[in-house]
Amino acid sequence: MNSLLARARLFPVLLSALLLSACASPLVTQVTSFNQWPTDAAGASFSFIRPPPNRLGAPQELEQATYERYAQLELEKLGLRPAAAGQQARLLAELSTVNQTQQRTYLQPVYEDPLVFYPPRRNAAGQYFPGFWAPSRFGPTYVGDRVVPYTVQFSQLNLRLLDTRSGPPGQPRAVFESRAVYEGSASLPAVMPYLVRAALDGFPGQNGQVRQVRFDRETGALIRK
Repeated sequence: MNSLLARARLFPVLLSALLLSACASPLVTQVTSFNQWPTDAAGASFSFIRPPPNRLGAPQELEQATYERYAQLELEKLGLRPAAAGQQARLLAELSTVNQTQQRTYLQPVYEDPLVFYPPRRNAAGQYFPGFWAPSRFGPTYVGDRVVPYTVQFSQLNLRLLDTRSGPPGQPRAVFESRAVYEGSASLPAVMPYLVRAALDGFPGQNGQVRQVRFDRETGALIRK
């Protein structure tokens, strides 16, 4: 019973610490990448193509253009270059997003702290003490868990690079695919710069690799630890 009392008293402290630490926690993304990157694609030109339509929170035209601009800047850092006006790009970049709110649940411990009746008594000297109601000397009692629902923002970036030289004429072949996912409270526009950087981190990366890419919320810097 003493352990239950200690647990009951410790839970609010842990909850407060968790809420405080959440403010300083890193922004975490999960990235899955696949590639068959051509050995002769260094410095290749690229241009964006429109992704197939979807019903999962597709961005509007200006929003899409903004996200493509983020990706363009990161691709340029990798040595690729935007195709000049009127030039046929070797690589076709396809950027699509998923933007949803999703319901999740967690288990919350439940404690009861009922009043207990302490009966009247007499001490050895015959002094009388009346009965009374008071909290249990053993403290709150753990009685189980309850399911608590909450809502998270689910944001996903899909980025593909298709090589016009790798497939048959008119049928470019995918040579790089990356999916970056964020789940939390931030909106898609707020996390998109991070998703783009996460999707291209370590480009082209190991084929089939699934990993976490974390960022410092204060500075935006990539956390390498």
